[in-house]
Amino acid sequence: MPKKRLKGTIVSNKMKDTVVVKVDRVKEHPKYKRRYKISKKYKAHTEKPEFEIGDKVVIEECSPKSKDKHWKVVSEK
Repeated sequence: MPKKRLKGTIVSNKMKDTVVVKVDRVKEHPKYKRRYKISKKYKAHTEKPEFEIGDKVVIEECSPKSKDKHWKVVSEK
């Protein structure tokens, strides 16, 4: 089964090998059919601290690196 990939924006790069990526998506209400935005933050592993706040990146699932870090940064958009 292929690994999930998500596109998002970096909102924090203050940790050593970790960045926080905010992923936005659009949901539709089941009854009223109105679309609305929701967002979720993921912690992602990086090898080099080369990313700045506001960069667009692609993250991919990986084996757990820590308690809540299950993603890694694959590339910059």
